[in-house]
Amino acid sequence: MIHAAIAGLGRWGRNLVEAAADHPRLKIVRAVEPDMTAAKEFCVRHDLELTADLDAVLADDTIDAVLLATPHSLHPAQVIACAAARKQIFCEKPLALTYADAARMFGACRAAGVILAVGHNRRFWPSIRALRETLASGQLGTILHVEGHNSNENSRKITSGWRLSPEESPGGGLTGAGLHVLDAFVSMLGPVERVYARLRQRETGPPPIDTAVVALDFVNGVTGTLATVRATPFYWRVHLFGTESSAEVLDETTMILRKSGAAPQRLTYPATDVLRAELDAFANSIENNNPFPVQEAEVLATLSAFEAALQSMTSGMPVQCLDGQHGR
Repeated sequence: MIHAAIAGLGRWGRNLVEAAADHPRLKIVRAVEPDMTAAKEFCVRHDLELTADLDAVLADDTIDAVLLATPHSLHPAQVIACAAARKQIFCEKPLALTYADAARMFGACRAAGVILAVGHNRRFWPSIRALRETLASGQLGTILHVEGHNSNENSRKITSGWRLSPEESPGGGLTGAGLHVLDAFVSMLGPVERVYARLRQRETGPPPIDTAVVALDFVNGVTGTLATVRATPFYWRVHLFGTESSAEVLDETTMILRKSGAAPQRLTYPATDVLRAELDAFANSIENNNPFPVQEAEVLATLSAFEAALQSMTSGMPVQCLDGQHGR
């Protein structure tokens, strides 16, 4: 049994704890949360030992792994501290807000011989897995373009806290759920060479109301567009356009295939517990030394494009991606 601690018991941290309930190989036994009063009832209900001090957890030899669901800016120091303590690490996305910080974090984990798994949970959607398989099969032909969108009305609930900080969540909706779309792009098409992005803030909030639009040139010649909207009813899509056909994911279980001269084919896949599948993959990496499905090169390429998008939003000009310059 892998005994784990979780740092951060906000909404998403609590989701991870509940996803790990009764897991046969991963048991969360300790929690780190500065607001101990607010977390006390949850920890009692889930039989978690509560502390406000991450160092106390890192000094505990009975803890094998740490899950981080903390503010973005804390990730670099926390990951490096966990690596120094030889704890296996699961960190929610974004891993960092800069390419350089992320590269430093992976380097520290490599040197310590520990896993750094990054929580891009939508990689585990049945529809996204099917889209990857469809792409790999070659039936789409040569990929010419990709489009993606994320609208997330959950932002209406953001009326206080660190997620409203422009330092913690730059780029409007791109930093949160929009990064899932960018990760999907990179995982299938490789690194981005150049980005041109715009952020339009209609109201600073709370809650925030803004739109972000990103145009991307991939190293392999594919073009792409990505949009995020805060706030409007939830809508999500990733659409690959090839010379032979196109494939569009609309939600966790739905993909639509389009071929010339044929009616669109709507494919539906059985729903799964996505967070549980993500934690299964983390446990497999620890126990069997299996590579975590979200690879280091992909995380770095995504953050390279993300950082370039933030720079473009500020400058109003296209920006070359650090990762794309090297064709990685």
